[in-house]
Amino acid sequence: MSTEPRPPGRPRNADADAAILDAALGLLIERGAEAASIEQVARRAGVTRATVYRRFADKTRLLIAAVESAYGNPPPTPEIRDVEHLLTGWASVLADPRQRRLLRRLYATFEDYPEVADVYQKQLGDQRSDTRMKVFEGARDIGELPPDTDPQVLLDMLTGAGWQHLVTRPDTSTPADVEQYLRAVLHQAGYRPQAPRDHAPRRTKE
Repeated sequence: MSTEPRPPGRPRNADADAAILDAALGLLIERGAEAASIEQVARRAGVTRATVYRRFADKTRLLIAAVESAYGNPPPTPEIRDVEHLLTGWASVLADPRQRRLLRRLYATFEDYPEVADVYQKQLGDQRSDTRMKVFEGARDIGELPPDTDPQVLLDMLTGAGWQHLVTRPDTSTPADVEQYLRAVLHQAGYRPQAPRDHAPRRTKE
């Protein structure tokens, strides 16, 4: 939500706040940033333009708040146990149709609204990237990745593959479909997961 100072007066209507953000996010996903004008957002939210402007000084601030509302307050440092956990989590996001559409719209928005890109990077980029690279480093150390693996390059490859999937694969892709795709990319990079530990042998009847 916007951090702009609020002038004294009546308390803001929380329902209006939610309606405005929902309208802005919906327009961004459905029609792109150009369609998410103050006027169009106000119309969809059922409020006046003045109501929107009291909360957001301009369209950029509105878009930033909409993106923030889409992702809530994720933990700054995600827990990713290993490469398998990373693959499962990444696949679940890329298999969500609404997330796929939002990510494509965001990518197209970054050129004209770099401030939105900055917010996205701070919320879901920098520290997550560090965590993922540490996971790759750990996998390299135990032999699941080649000893000359560069974690940054590998992360760039996997991120690029994710974007490639967004624009070349259908939005009906399942988490299993996406995971198989990402796993194939990592396989080409030399990823060979360790064999799962054997379970204790079952007792047989004597």
